[in-house]
Amino acid sequence: MKHIIINVGRQLGSGGHDIGRMLALDFQAKYYDREILNLAAKESGLSEKIFEQNDEKKGFFRGLLNLGMPHLGGGSDKPGFTQESLFQFQSEAIQKAAKEGSCVFVGRCADYVLRDFSNVVNIFITASIGYRIEQIMNKQHLDFDAAQKFIEQKESDRASYYNYYTGKKWGAAESYDFCIDSSILGFVETEKLIAEFIRKRFKI
Repeated sequence: MKHIIINVGRQLGSGGHDIGRMLALDFQAKYYDREILNLAAKESGLSEKIFEQNDEKKGFFRGLLNLGMPHLGGGSDKPGFTQESLFQFQSEAIQKAAKEGSCVFVGRCADYVLRDFSNVVNIFITASIGYRIEQIMNKQHLDFDAAQKFIEQKESDRASYYNYYTGKKWGAAESYDFCIDSSILGFVETEKLIAEFIRKRFKI
């Protein structure tokens, strides 16, 4: 199987995680979603809790202060430890994994981090708001209004994070190679269509 990197951006409730896992199986690739946080923690010497609390959010140092010094591990003594350091540690973990073999990365600005890699395809998965609210209601056990607020808050954080670190606009079509609405065909058929595009993209 050809060494390829698939980066999946996604709206909350659009099935990005499930579709990403299916793509990883389809292309015999390693799957990285929250798993990248563990890799970044190991690379940096910082606690994984720091990366979890600040996952796809800006304002890392507020999280560091809230967690307290014991969670910093040896990483706080590293030269040049700044507000951008967690993003840099995470980026280095993504690049290292991408060099080792085929991968599917969900979120974490992987499309930007791997922008100089030639074997990359960037996907964005969207879905109708009603469909996404229903998904979140079921997964998070929330009522309609609470699910809608949950989506709005999470996506605001996600967009701010992406826009800040990439200089691009989260969810804008020009930032990706292929955008698709998963609520039209469902997760399985959406994955098949994405996989077909990827095979044509890389001639495999």
